[in-house]
Amino acid sequence: MQAAVRRWGPVVAWAAVIFVLSSIPSLGTGLGTWDLVLRKIAHATEFAILAALLVRALRDPRWAIAIAIAYAVSDEIHQSFVSGRQGSPWDVAIDSVGVVVGAVLASRRWT
Repeated sequence: MQAAVRRWGPVVAWAAVIFVLSSIPSLGTGLGTWDLVLRKIAHATEFAILAALLVRALRDPRWAIAIAIAYAVSDEIHQSFVSGRQGSPWDVAIDSVGVVVGAVLASRRWT
């Protein structure tokens, strides 16, 4: 039981962080182009971390990538219901790049 909590606790906690951040309406900072660039980098980073944690829990980067991308899709659907936010296939693509990078880096350590 403790081993499962150690492996899956961080995954669940990080997925919850992503969910909470996606629930915040209108995240704009007013920085114009920088706002857009920084938010896209944050998207990729959030999902790179999720993928790395999934690789750590599953020891299988292919499944980690599939699950993390599925969560990215669900995150964009969730955002489409949040005031001031919108779901975007482009964000799923950006998240997916982060997922692959995170999974590849983590697989060097945990597989």
